[in-house]
Amino acid sequence: MDESATAQMRAAEPSASAAQVDIWSTGSVVAREKVSYWRETVCNAVFGISVETIPEQFSARITARNAGPLRFALSESTAYQIARTRQQIDAMPSDHYSIYLQLAGKTISSMNDGIYTFAANEIGLLDGRQPFRSLHGGRRAIAVLPRQMIERRAPWLTRRPHRKLAADSPFAELARQHLLALTNTESAVTETAMSVLCENLCNLVALASTEHTSADRLTPELQLEAILAFCRRNLHDAELSPQRVAAELGMSVRTLHWRFKQAGVTFGRWVRETRLEACATALRDPGHRAQNISDIAYRWGFNDLSHFNKAFRVRFNMTPREWRNEPRN
Repeated sequence: MDESATAQMRAAEPSASAAQVDIWSTGSVVAREKVSYWRETVCNAVFGISVETIPEQFSARITARNAGPLRFALSESTAYQIARTRQQIDAMPSDHYSIYLQLAGKTISSMNDGIYTFAANEIGLLDGRQPFRSLHGGRRAIAVLPRQMIERRAPWLTRRPHRKLAADSPFAELARQHLLALTNTESAVTETAMSVLCENLCNLVALASTEHTSADRLTPELQLEAILAFCRRNLHDAELSPQRVAAELGMSVRTLHWRFKQAGVTFGRWVRETRLEACATALRDPGHRAQNISDIAYRWGFNDLSHFNKAFRVRFNMTPREWRNEPRN
């Protein structure tokens, strides 16, 4: 066996600002030893799980990044079956939740007599204190987060420790983006930035898992996340108003305004600033070069060009046309 391939390969040394990255791969392992390497060196020794079935023609790779108690991984493999038993949990305790995004292929997982199938772009949530069995293959992005980070936002998860987030939830789509950012080991993300992304991810998972929980029963932090997520999806609507947002989320207009006040901004200012940022980005995007400035303004919810031009100049200290044509390196 190639020792350099079977060893834990460190792609980046840990530092105060950058997370540690480790890679495990069967790529350079001789064919007859791939299965035993993955079973013993990776699954059993590193992740505390057992391999129940594994094909002879097997390949796998895991790229993992750690930042204190936060762990992230990008996994790719041919299909094989794993399990985490009560004995393994007792021997290697891990008080966490795993949030995993299926990127390609399929995973079939069972826990407490429930069976869940995850296809591409679907997100699952798994309680690390519970035994499970899983048949998985393809590619997955995984975040392993301390239990208290999740449950202080979503205490209802204790009643259903394994679940599948609603695929059509707007919060699930934002959670996908966060998981991809956290598991992209090619990006230089500091531990501080990763912590912020994780806080946001926990909020999004909590919101996506609320199901029939109305917004007025959420924590203030989650209420604000729900408000901002709804507003971002509807920035194009010139009629977006506090009354409409409050009605959609089942809260009072007074509560909505109070959440913005706690964030240090008014509803109107947040909407205006966010629309202006979106317009500024579009104006400098080569893909939007053929679009008229007015079309971009209307697309992002401005229905008065005079007001848009004035607000843009105040915000960026130049007209939209000057902004678009300003030379950039």
